[in-house]
Amino acid sequence: MIIGIVNYGLGNIRSIKNALSEYKVILVDNEESLLTVDVLILPGVGAFGFAMENLRSLGLVDAIRGFAKSGKRLIGICLGMQLLYESSFEHGEFEGLGILKGKVIELPNTEVIPHMGWNRLTVAQPSEGLYTNQYMYFVHSYYVVEEDENQIVASTFYGAKIPAIVKKDNIIGFQGHPEKSGNEGQQWLKMAVEGKL
Repeated sequence: MIIGIVNYGLGNIRSIKNALSEYKVILVDNEESLLTVDVLILPGVGAFGFAMENLRSLGLVDAIRGFAKSGKRLIGICLGMQLLYESSFEHGEFEGLGILKGKVIELPNTEVIPHMGWNRLTVAQPSEGLYTNQYMYFVHSYYVVEEDENQIVASTFYGAKIPAIVKKDNIIGFQGHPEKSGNEGQQWLKMAVEGKL
């Protein structure tokens, strides 16, 4: 199994590679390399609009959409998860990949922004290794309003209900950083890679 990490200038690639050191991992920055992988991880730290611009400049927008339709596992982390949705209202309005239905909006101003730290999960779809009261590490100022509640595997609360892990068929998103969430988080990432989440 070959895991590809999209390298578009906005990802936390080193810690993801370290968490997946037992697998063959390559960096993907063009459509040709994308077509060689079995699992694709879309990381991301930064602004939504700039991220989409970078993906377009590399010719990866349609390639990622096609990968999602292929049935192979596509995993989005943090901003990478948000990019899977239809639109974002971060510093304007921007079109996303549209692979999942929903929009990205700013966290409520009743809380300190950015949301940075450990938050407890409420798990709607428990599995071996994932259950309520575990903690995930978060760093974000925007969150997803998911159209389909049934796709929320786990959530947390920070001024609003925040989808922490989402899943639709072969598509998985982590709003937090599993690769920075200790042994449990790294286990979730491996479960996602192997199709066990």
